Amino acid sequence: MNNTGSLKRTDAARMGDALAGLLAGRGLPTAVAAVLLAILLISFKPFVEQGPSETGGDIVNQLGFGGLGAVSIFCLFTLVDRRRLACLLSPWWLVLLGFFMLSVLNATDPSSAFRTAVFTLIGVLAAITVVVLPRDADAFSAALAAAGFALLGFCYVGLVLYPDLAKHTANSLEPEHAGFWRGTFSHKNIAGPVMACISLAGLHLLRRGWTWTGGSLFVLAIFFMSNTGSKTTVGLVPLAVLLVIGPSLFGLRRLVPLVFLGALGAATVGTVGIVLSDTLWGYSQQIAPGLTYTGRTALWSFLIEMIGKKPWFGYGYESFWGTPFIFTIDQPFDRAWDIRGIVHGHNGYLDLAVLMGLPALAAAMIAFILVPLRDFLRVPHRRENVLVADLFMSILLFTALNALLESFFFRRVDPVWIFFVIAIFGLRFAARFPISTRASD
Repeated sequence: MNNTGSLKRTDAARMGDALAGLLAGRGLPTAVAAVLLAILLISFKPFVEQGPSETGGDIVNQLGFGGLGAVSIFCLFTLVDRRRLACLLSPWWLVLLGFFMLSVLNATDPSSAFRTAVFTLIGVLAAITVVVLPRDADAFSAALAAAGFALLGFCYVGLVLYPDLAKHTANSLEPEHAGFWRGTFSHKNIAGPVMACISLAGLHLLRRGWTWTGGSLFVLAIFFMSNTGSKTTVGLVPLAVLLVIGPSLFGLRRLVPLVFLGALGAATVGTVGIVLSDTLWGYSQQIAPGLTYTGRTALWSFLIEMIGKKPWFGYGYESFWGTPFIFTIDQPFDRAWDIRGIVHGHNGYLDLAVLMGLPALAAAMIAFILVPLRDFLRVPHRRENVLVADLFMSILLFTALNALLESFFFRRVDPVWIFFVIAIFGLRFAARFPISTRASD
């Protein structure tokens, strides 16, 4: 007969064995990846009032995301093969980050810009950690599912418990959006694209045979997205799936990069192009009279004018929208939007150019678009590599097209930016390392 003391020692030994097994197995990396992704999507302060992000100046976010960065660094150096990390280094990303830091030095308030830049870099680092930490396809799927359901749970519960925060209201800054769902996010234009990416993750799980998990994730995300009022997002999701997976069904997988570039080029002509060319503007008004993309064309015209004044290095990070410089500029009475109240230019590419300059935009197009397309072509013909590459390419295409109407490049820990970074480095990873399933180990 054992005494109480020996029982406690036995329990402690068992807990120690269990913890050792967790540290040595797949459980810990998968759990950490899921938690990191969930936090990046939900944030430390969900259900915030609509308005400019306060990530850089809030003590909760400062401590929370500071800890998130520390955890990411620790995991990368203790749970990930160093050779894999080295292979993820991209020369073009180093060039782009050089321009990014130069824009911080060029900012009107370099110290404030640097603090914001740190949060942006923490987001990039955590996103990379989410990609490389899971040890196989099943682990990555589990992390995606856990983070996705956590986000959806918060968003749907918020509709019941915090309806005035989880939805736009008539008392918000944009009363015209009253009734549209935004969940844990500050705006429907963030909620819609994030739910689109979650739906693509659900579709990926379906393709892997995770029928109930993937199907539930897909349906819940699509339903929430359809209530955000984002018609563009609803249309882009099936387009991204069709353009990426469609060619593969006919044995034309290597045409996907060309289709990608064609879609992005056509969308660019149909958006910014109509502002740059009077001829294209005339055609657009014949096809869709009054087309302005909800006043965005006025913003784009203004941005293009301002880029022309400082084309090489831009105005500096966090040194354009919402600054005294903008408030002192004359506001034409007939401009569709008052630029003094705008937080970004509703076009990620133009915003990047106005903050960092045209050379930085050129480097970004290579790092963001051309290099990932090359990586897609280099993905080995292994089932799991192909499936995960299709997921990342779908997310990349969707977010790249979305960036023509919204702005999220280098915007702190914006969840759309996080998905964009995950897609880029996910393709780099899938092109360089064989991805196995748990059953094949």
